[in-house]
Amino acid sequence: MPTAILSVHNKTGLVDFAKELSALNWTLLASGGTAKLLRENHIPVTEVAEYTKSPEILGGRVKTLHPAVHGGLLARPTEEDHQQLLNLGWDYIDLVVVNLYPFEETIAKPNVTYMDAIENIDIGGVTLIRAAAKNHERVTLLCDPADYADALALIQKGEIPFDVRKKLAVKGFKSTAKYDALISQYLET
Repeated sequence: MPTAILSVHNKTGLVDFAKELSALNWTLLASGGTAKLLRENHIPVTEVAEYTKSPEILGGRVKTLHPAVHGGLLARPTEEDHQQLLNLGWDYIDLVVVNLYPFEETIAKPNVTYMDAIENIDIGGVTLIRAAAKNHERVTLLCDPADYADALALIQKGEIPFDVRKKLAVKGFKSTAKYDALISQYLET
């Protein structure tokens, strides 16, 4: 059964997308607020903290940064990698649905404090994007809700082709590059 991890700040279109994945027998993992939303909409979901057997810590600063998550994302499609995951009680993660804390919107507020800006620097989301994008040979990355419908149509047909996964990986790397540039520009001022 394929597995998706969902960890989004912008929840636009997420409920409908997750319902469709669930109907297609996908296993859904989700971080705190995303898991709560899915549960409220009666969508079966396993919270990341339950999957990793490690709670969210530091006021939510650490949620998805765990070897169970990143091993599942970065494992190659080899028997050796897959067996190593299974021996640890984990499995492949095939799809990442993630978007980042709204750093740009936060710093655009007229009275934003330095600490508000710092708290809106996403770490786990960027790491999910980079891991999924790096391993686009096997993993699909969705970092923009505008891509949900097209991805779902391909999933319903059987799979997302390599060229589409590669295009989505490029989009992910571009989004993290832009995000990092905004942060560095803000910190330089």
